[in-house]
Amino acid sequence: MRIILIGQAAFAEKSLEKIVSKGDEVVAVYCPPDLPNGKFDPVKQKALDLGVPVRQHKSFKAPEVREEFIALNADLAILAFVSFIVPQRVFSVPRLGSICFHPSLLPQYRGASAINWALIKGETVTGLTLFWVDRGIDTGPILLQKEVPVDPEDTTGSLYFNKIFPLGIEAIGEAVDLIKRGNPPRISQDESKASYDPPCRDEHAKIDWSKPAVQVHNLIRGCDPQPGAHATYDGKQLRIFDVRLQRGAPASLPGQIIHIGADEITIALNGGSLAVKRVRGQGAKMSAAAFAKEAGLQIGAQLH
Repeated sequence: MRIILIGQAAFAEKSLEKIVSKGDEVVAVYCPPDLPNGKFDPVKQKALDLGVPVRQHKSFKAPEVREEFIALNADLAILAFVSFIVPQRVFSVPRLGSICFHPSLLPQYRGASAINWALIKGETVTGLTLFWVDRGIDTGPILLQKEVPVDPEDTTGSLYFNKIFPLGIEAIGEAVDLIKRGNPPRISQDESKASYDPPCRDEHAKIDWSKPAVQVHNLIRGCDPQPGAHATYDGKQLRIFDVRLQRGAPASLPGQIIHIGADEITIALNGGSLAVKRVRGQGAKMSAAAFAKEAGLQIGAQLH
C-alpha cells in the first residue's frame, strides 16, 4: 500500500520503521516544523535516513496540504501521535481513508491526556485504539483495540513508554495488515460509554491533601512526568514525583512531613502516607532527601 504517515516524536519514528519493515511504501511523512534551535523531530530524521519525502506545515488547514495529498495518490494515511488538527478535507483524501492511534480504550478517555486521566481516576486496565478518523475528536469507528494492565505504581510515563508505546507500534502493523486483507473492522463507538477530558494542566495538578490517600496517590502518578502534581512549601511551588503509597493512617495532619530519610521523605495522607523520592522546586528535578536538606525542610513541616 501507499501510505502517508502523519505524526511526531519517537512513536511516529518507530511507526515509520514498522510500516517500512512490512514492505509498504511510505510516500510522505508529515511532521511539525523544526524547533527554533534547528533540531529535527525523530520521525523527520528517520524519514530522511530512509529517503522518504518530508513535509512540514504550520497548519493542515492550508490549501496546499490537500493538494499535496491528492498528488501523493495514497491508499491510506496513518496518524501516529498527532497533536494538531487534520481537517476532513485532508484526512478523507486517501483512497481508504485515515486511521489514528489513541492511548485509551475508546470511547473512554477521549482527548489529549488520556493516560493522565486514566491514572488520576484510578483505572486498573486501559489500552490503546486504532480508529478510523472522522470529524469528531476521537469519535471514529474502531479498527482494533488492545488492553494493558495498570500496575499500582505505574505513572503516565511508565504506562506509556513501557506498555502502550511498544504495543501501539505492533498494533500499527496489525492494523495495516487488516486493511490490506480487505473488509477491515469499522465498529461504531458506544456513545453511552463515552468520556472526554481536557488536556491535563497545572490547574488539574494541585494536590488537595484532605482527599483520601488513594486519590492523592493517583493524582501524583497521573501527573508524572507532566505536568507534575504540585503543592506549596514556604510559599513556593513544589512538584512531586516517584512516589509510593503506604496504607494505614499516621498520627499527623495530611500534608505534614513525618519522616526524612537518606533517599526520600514521607508525607502524611488521609488514610496513609506517601514516600516521595523525587521533587522539583524552583530548579531541576532532584532527590527529595537532597531537597529537604537544601531547603531546610524539617519533620512536622506542613505542605499546602
